Amino acid sequence: MLAFLGGTGPEGLGLAARFALAGYEVIIGSRSAERAQEAVQKVRTLVPKAKASGDDNQGAARKGDIVLVCVPFEGHKALLESLRDELKSKLVIDVVVPLAFEKGKGVHAVPVPEGSAAEQAQAVLPRARIIGAFHNLSAKELQDVAHPIPCDVLVCGDDEESKKQVMAMAQQIAGIRAVDSGRLANARYVENITALLVSINRIYKTQSGIKIVGI
Repeated sequence: MLAFLGGTGPEGLGLAARFALAGYEVIIGSRSAERAQEAVQKVRTLVPKAKASGDDNQGAARKGDIVLVCVPFEGHKALLESLRDELKSKLVIDVVVPLAFEKGKGVHAVPVPEGSAAEQAQAVLPRARIIGAFHNLSAKELQDVAHPIPCDVLVCGDDEESKKQVMAMAQQIAGIRAVDSGRLANARYVENITALLVSINRIYKTQSGIKIVGI
């Protein structure tokens, strides 16, 4: 079962829908179990045959075999600290991007003391297997489940077997190619690309993605 902490947000909801479409059983986590159930209904609207359920974040973290962290960055560290026991030995995929929006100036990346959100997750959860992935996908395109997403997903991590597992998962989303992007420390570069893509989207009124050529 895949658990989505913060799965009520656009990115988490889109990923949950895509993986439900691929046949995974998904559980949506939220601070509110009621909001989680509302998100489940949205997933079932997008994917009528979805095996989907909802719970609070603690329940979702406990039940999930693989856990995807999709919360806003400002709540990232505190959430993981509160779930140390539930996540201590699990494969945790960190999707979080540290961004800030300034009126009149657009979006910019937020510096993270540990280097990236994924590295922060590893510092908080030293026994978990942290993988950084899915940072650069458009939430809007994720929720448009009738169409493939012709983008690459850059996957960073220090545990090679876990990285291979996440890459195989990513390629079950139609159109996606997973690219091994090296160690977890490289997640800082991948996360920062999202600020660039958001800016491009605003300028060109589109939903941009990335493709790595030459491989």
